[in-house]
Amino acid sequence: MDKFLAVARREYTERVRSKWFLFATFFGPLMMAVLLFLPAWLAGRSKPSADVTDIAIVDASGQNLGARISERMPPGGPVPEVRVVTPAEIAAAESTLTREVLDKKKTGYLVVDALTVSGERARYAGRNASTIPDMRLIEGAVSQAVLGKRFEDAGLDGERVRLLSKIDMQFKTERLSERGRGDAGENAVGLAYAVAMLLYMSIVLYGQSILMGVIEEKSQRVAEVVVASVSPDKLLAGKVVGVGAVGMTQQLVWVGSALLLMQFKDRIGAALGLAASGPSFTIPEVSVGTAVAFLVFFVLGYTLFSSMFAAAGSMVSSTQDAQQVATPLTLLILPSLLLLAPVLLEPSGTLARVVTLIPFTAPILMPVRMSLTSVPIVEVLGSMALLVLTCLGAIWLAARIYRVGVLMYGKKPSVTEVLRWVRLAR
Repeated sequence: MDKFLAVARREYTERVRSKWFLFATFFGPLMMAVLLFLPAWLAGRSKPSADVTDIAIVDASGQNLGARISERMPPGGPVPEVRVVTPAEIAAAESTLTREVLDKKKTGYLVVDALTVSGERARYAGRNASTIPDMRLIEGAVSQAVLGKRFEDAGLDGERVRLLSKIDMQFKTERLSERGRGDAGENAVGLAYAVAMLLYMSIVLYGQSILMGVIEEKSQRVAEVVVASVSPDKLLAGKVVGVGAVGMTQQLVWVGSALLLMQFKDRIGAALGLAASGPSFTIPEVSVGTAVAFLVFFVLGYTLFSSMFAAAGSMVSSTQDAQQVATPLTLLILPSLLLLAPVLLEPSGTLARVVTLIPFTAPILMPVRMSLTSVPIVEVLGSMALLVLTCLGAIWLAARIYRVGVLMYGKKPSVTEVLRWVRLAR
């Protein structure tokens, strides 16, 4: 036991002291902050310009459309100048206004004619032509003016129709389950997606970290010295536990940072001068039992894949061959991402129930399902039981491969050779 703990402690301390671990651990919360506050910053930047209404409207429609458009521009800024012309005078009016725009007397000009009345075409030219919020505002004013004209031609009050047809309703959702009322469905989906990505990245990244560590020890002949004093089984177990503790440490930092950011996001946003936009996201309430289940599935999933990654690393002696042996293992976990969308859309469906029982997809998809809906305890325990049995089988197989492979050098072994290692290993 002492040797096992020594190996685990060495793996843990070596990795947490590395610059890469420190960078990834503290860069993660920074990325969370960027993703949390960037939408508010972009929302502030996506507002129309202050001088968006400082334009001229060349009205060749013959139906007073320019005045209608001017009335529908937002108040508070310059009133658009309307220049009524005939179709033959459009070119001369455009030439004059182009000079005014270049001399910065006007921001731009809008040309409307009979084709605009029929809903076919309107043209704009100006310094802000590439500013999307400005163009959306002007386009909206033109569309409203054309619709108002059509309503009046049909004998309807255009302004009254606009007010009656305008709906600015907030649609709120609330999840009902056996545990009672829950948080909004969008928040639950967001939590489920975040849980899936966190588990996937942790399992893959730290599984591959074990693989590369084994290869590095083999290439530097360190394994021969270590195995002389520690049995291969204890060495494998120590590596898995040590690297797993590193992953758990990093996850605790990330989750803790996320909770703190969500707790103080309004204060931080106010300090940065950012206005929140859209519905606010709150972390749905997670029971202690569900949190413990998340942890169990992570530990079991990590143990399953990391033991296989360690065995795969012991089979090769160079980083060039590492990618070839890691690819089949990555393909075993990839279906978890491919099946994520169907589980998010229908967490209680037959497909979701089946894939959360399969040991290679359950570590990620079962926590996702539990984030969205109440899963029967029988299914949770059944999934855990199958995952535990698969872990035990994978550990047994990985230990027998690792016991022989960690001291083997040269060409990559064939499948037949690996099977012979399993049979002959003691």
